[in-house]
Amino acid sequence: MSPADHSTQARSGFVAFVGAGPGDENLLTLRGADLLSRADVAVLDRRAYGPLLRHCREDVEVVDIAADAAENPVSLKTIQAAKAGRTVVRLCSGDPSFFSSVTDEVAACAKADVDFEIVPGVPPATAVLTYAGIPPAASAPEFRIVDAAQVDDWARHADCAGTLVIYNGVSDAVPISKALIAGGKPDSTPVAVTSDGTTTEQYTVVSTLGRLGPDLKHAGMTEPALIVVGDAVGMRDRLSWFETKSLFGWRVLVPRTKEQSKGLSEQLRSYGAVPEEVPTISVEPPRTPQQMDRAIKGLVTGRYEWVAFTSANAVKAVREKFEEYGLDARAFAGLKVAAVGDATSRALVEFGVKPDLMPTGEQSSEGLLTEWPPYDSMLDPINRVLLPRADIATESLVAGLTELGWECDDVTAYRTVRAAPPPAPIREAIKGGGFDAVLFTSSSTVRNLVGIAGKPHNVTVIAVIGPQTAKTAEEFGLRVDVMADKPSASALAAALADYGAKMRHAAVSAGEVPRRPSQMRRGARRRVK
Repeated sequence: MSPADHSTQARSGFVAFVGAGPGDENLLTLRGADLLSRADVAVLDRRAYGPLLRHCREDVEVVDIAADAAENPVSLKTIQAAKAGRTVVRLCSGDPSFFSSVTDEVAACAKADVDFEIVPGVPPATAVLTYAGIPPAASAPEFRIVDAAQVDDWARHADCAGTLVIYNGVSDAVPISKALIAGGKPDSTPVAVTSDGTTTEQYTVVSTLGRLGPDLKHAGMTEPALIVVGDAVGMRDRLSWFETKSLFGWRVLVPRTKEQSKGLSEQLRSYGAVPEEVPTISVEPPRTPQQMDRAIKGLVTGRYEWVAFTSANAVKAVREKFEEYGLDARAFAGLKVAAVGDATSRALVEFGVKPDLMPTGEQSSEGLLTEWPPYDSMLDPINRVLLPRADIATESLVAGLTELGWECDDVTAYRTVRAAPPPAPIREAIKGGGFDAVLFTSSSTVRNLVGIAGKPHNVTVIAVIGPQTAKTAEEFGLRVDVMADKPSASALAAALADYGAKMRHAAVSAGEVPRRPSQMRRGARRRVK
């Protein structure tokens, strides 16, 4: 049952059986996410559904059923938690109503007189087909779903006039195909087998009932997987959209700080990639804060005409100082503000400050200088510029502003130090070719990544943000494959996507199965069509 008032639920406690969907964490329903946000206890297979814990509070108690296979998911402890007034969310694969094993768990709650709710999830029967480019019921008079574990006579399903979807049958896919043929299904009937559906590990083999054995022989298919039989499979060539993404399944290393990599990682995911963020630098406060304290005081008292921000980290450092002194964006009233590029501008806008100047061309200190106005004593009452920057910033901006007649207060707003080495599996993947690509957004990311983890393998695609970063990469013996057409992280991700699209197109044009760079190294598992 589903109590309407959560305050009542919170007092009496209850268990929610939530369908986690087919695999893509973004296919969780809004109701499921809402219940997870309220959960006191989350019961799940952490290996499969760990990412969904991002919806939970930090203090949620996690019961990992994969850690102890003998543990009854709705155990006495869990029921006791509900009876003690706690909200328990039990995440189930797919939709709890489709061939689910939670029936006994629901019965246990009913027997214990514990309130419960069953939240449907997006079922693999429709979602996996859609992600594979197979319309579940396009122009078909029938859409039939069966559980192979419960079928004794496949002849009864050979007469399916539309699309037949088979759960839990990948290990017996060949005997099932033979049984369907024996039951009267033509051996030319299209069939597709998709494993790890809706995830970036999704893989589909398209065949016919008569050829399924040879075509599956080297595919390495394992559960979770679905078998789809019927003419709808033939539409995959036209409707496939997920597995044909330009960077589908690419494992891409993003060597930046967590704050910097968020937007870049989201963009990479939109291309089908699997980004892994490995910080190469750590941003820390300056060793002596007095310089920043004086700068903030001067900013408030009218010492400056301009404030120039050359990074989002500089904006963050000033914002934190403002908060320390009880100030807000209103302190910028009367000041002119410059931003070096889009990311810095976004950070300023989030702070409540709209930049007055930003490069229209190259987003760099040089680009900013080309558009910076010279000092004019008739127009500018003050000739001083505040530059809150990193401790390792170059002097080119200061030199250029000085030539334009401005005086600069070059202030250390934050320090950048090399981050700690990543975990051993990440280091091994970097050096062993486990990553398909690495994005270098500055020369320092090249130096620091090589310093803390070693050089990327030669099969890894090296993508750089601009000529200077390319030069540094080459100095370290790296082959540069991709360069952004303009110096921004977004342009770099787009350039890598274009590179991946060209690789895919070349393979398809040659009649080959597209392979990721990491699959081209010696010893990598090779899937065949």
